[in-house]
Amino acid sequence: MIPQHASPKPVIESDRVEGTAVFDPQGHRIGTIKRLLIEKVSGRVVYVDVTFGGFLGLGVHHHTIPWEKLTYDTRLHGYRTDITEEQVRGAPAFYGDDEVWPDKKREQELWDYWRDLPRGLSEPP
Repeated sequence: MIPQHASPKPVIESDRVEGTAVFDPQGHRIGTIKRLLIEKVSGRVVYVDVTFGGFLGLGVHHHTIPWEKLTYDTRLHGYRTDITEEQVRGAPAFYGDDEVWPDKKREQELWDYWRDLPRGLSEPP
């Protein structure tokens, strides 16, 4: 028997996740999933690139959050997280002008941010 909160499909295509809204604990939209960040060797989704703000591509901000912090909410037709918009906006920016993945120093800042964030967030994989 499939739990009610689970999808009848065991997998979802990445292009169906991209563009999906992300909501805070109160159900307010805090951003949109731009892309999934997948660990090459294991194939696991580790982070998602969440975008905020902007208009017609100008002024858009990218920040990453750990994939494990998202849960699909069928009522919202989007992903819910216990992370607030302020916490996401405070995360190190992910994308630079020419970078897809930051250098080791920037990557460590990202890990440290999510590990040290209050409210009991667990360390990303």
